[in-house]
Amino acid sequence: MLSLTSVVLASAAHWRLGSAALSAVKMAQQMHTTGANGSKVAVVLSGCGVYDGSEIHEASAILVHLSRGQADVSIYAPDIDQMHVIDHSKGQPAEGQTRNVLVESARIARGKISPLSDLDVASHDAVVFPGGFGAAKNLSTVANDGPNCTVNSDVERVLREFHQAKKPIGLCCIAPTLAAKVIPGCEVTVGQDKDDGGRWPYAGTAGAIEQMGSKHINKNVAEVHVDAANKIVTTPAFMCETKLHEIFDGIGEMVKKVLSLAK
Repeated sequence: MLSLTSVVLASAAHWRLGSAALSAVKMAQQMHTTGANGSKVAVVLSGCGVYDGSEIHEASAILVHLSRGQADVSIYAPDIDQMHVIDHSKGQPAEGQTRNVLVESARIARGKISPLSDLDVASHDAVVFPGGFGAAKNLSTVANDGPNCTVNSDVERVLREFHQAKKPIGLCCIAPTLAAKVIPGCEVTVGQDKDDGGRWPYAGTAGAIEQMGSKHINKNVAEVHVDAANKIVTTPAFMCETKLHEIFDGIGEMVKKVLSLAK
């Protein structure tokens, strides 16, 4: 039969184990809240909606994967007017309407957003740009001017500063054209350079990237390309006509690579 002392000691040991387990749980919760990865990542939006702003599924996928990677995320957008407003139910310009990129991007950010002019490279470990036509219309003039485009001054500043600081840059869909223009000679992917019967409807973008003085690497939708020398990670996303989960998975690989380079 166990003595009273044995019972007390056993109970104390059990309490200590329980206390340690509780502390471990609290620590895990704290790490999840503050970001176990430790990376502070800026996400740059270009509006809200595929035809005149950020592609919402891509932006959401980036935020989900960054959350899963326990990154500390801050969201930015330029405080400028959109190039135009598209009626997404018709795919046509909405005459007489104007919208602000920062205000529209705040919809995706759930209101937690700052002007891109406030983005300080010293306060972040990486930056990620989702696609959508906003990247080619609001963050740059790629949609109208192709390889002869210009890039928004704050977007150009951010890309140059992260590149000079040797901090990783992630871009998906049409957004890799921004890096191709600002960082000539870099390697990016927007998918394939042939349309493959309509599977890659924007295949001509690969040629524009080459004309900008950068190199296009053919990749499939779930793949990424890592330009290790420049710390640029790209994936095709909705440059491909495919199922949503494949877009989501490709973006997940991009985010993983960005976070691994940010360590």
